[in-house]
Amino acid sequence: METTRSSLVGAQTAEAPAAAPDQEPGKGPHTEAHTGPGAETQPPEGSAPVPAARRTAEGFLAADFPWYGLDGAFTGPRRLMQVGTAADGTVEHGSTGHGDEPSARGELATGEKERFAVVITVASNPLRRSSDGTGVLEATSVSSAAWLAGSGLLAYSWPGQMDHALRDDWLDQQTEAAWELADDLDGEDWSTLSLPVDGEPTTFHYRESEFGWVLAGSTGNGVHLGAYGRGMSAYGLGFAAITDLGTYE
Repeated sequence: METTRSSLVGAQTAEAPAAAPDQEPGKGPHTEAHTGPGAETQPPEGSAPVPAARRTAEGFLAADFPWYGLDGAFTGPRRLMQVGTAADGTVEHGSTGHGDEPSARGELATGEKERFAVVITVASNPLRRSSDGTGVLEATSVSSAAWLAGSGLLAYSWPGQMDHALRDDWLDQQTEAAWELADDLDGEDWSTLSLPVDGEPTTFHYRESEFGWVLAGSTGNGVHLGAYGRGMSAYGLGFAAITDLGTYE
């Protein structure tokens, strides 16, 4: 696998949900998003705060690669989620949401099964020097997308009959397992699935669990794609480059 775990742990934080006031947060890589380069900062004294939605949109607009979402066959709600940045502020990946807004405890609290799919776009980066010039950053790969998707799904998963403290341990263990699975895409835990990307059949690595499904593949457009979801079948999905970010809330 080409991308180091250390770089991915830092990257994944941008894909995890921010905990609501009445929601039990998990720890580990998912809660570190608010301490890295992409974290929200307080505006200068006397200035008006910039709405979170605008900050998110600006992050997407700053990318130098195309963003992907579900294609036009999906007619439900769409939203921009988070972007992940390098130490120098370069946008490296981000996610778009489709369907219900997922919550780690949503189904436990409401009794209704959520239906959502999240698409992660990862810039295809060759070997390059770090921003401080002291080392070399390894290239991203399909495994990068698989790791972000797998750990992203975990961020929205809460096993029944599990309290906060136990979930912290569970999340740590499952995040490690997600890393190992992403590092072995040819292993028996993965199958292959052909889905359209910009209208062209594309092979994805695919796996299911009791918490939902995860898939990852590459496009012919210079990016890797990851996706995860629950309540929506992955078999009928298609992906397309987003031509108008305004269609996403």
